[in-house]
Amino acid sequence: MSTAPSKHLETFPNPQPERQYTIRMRIPEFTCLCPKTGQPDFATLHLEYVPDRTCVELKSLKLYIWSYRSEGAFHEAVTNRILDDLVRATQPRFMRLTAEFNVRGGIYTTVVAEHRAPDWHAPAPVALP
Repeated sequence: MSTAPSKHLETFPNPQPERQYTIRMRIPEFTCLCPKTGQPDFATLHLEYVPDRTCVELKSLKLYIWSYRSEGAFHEAVTNRILDDLVRATQPRFMRLTAEFNVRGGIYTTVVAEHRAPDWHAPAPVALP
């Protein structure tokens, strides 16, 4: 596998496709460029998903995230584009991407984008004593 930035996302078979479980990832080093000024924008990405048949492979995800480092993108657009690419690659039951961008001009921006498979419903929460 390459160690250069790449837009290619690899997957692997879900080891427990019959079980609904959640995968959570924290990606603290996301960087893209402001499309207006060319200055770097930094964010922490929080990815949560309920896989169906496939899971995203971590090294390819790292290289994919790295590929945005020299691209200009508005926060809203890049968050939704990443979610769309991940959904296309993995076809999850549910996926949420939260992008928490560092302060710029005194403003913090957080963008939350979600995907739900048409036939998927969240399980009821379990309250333990």
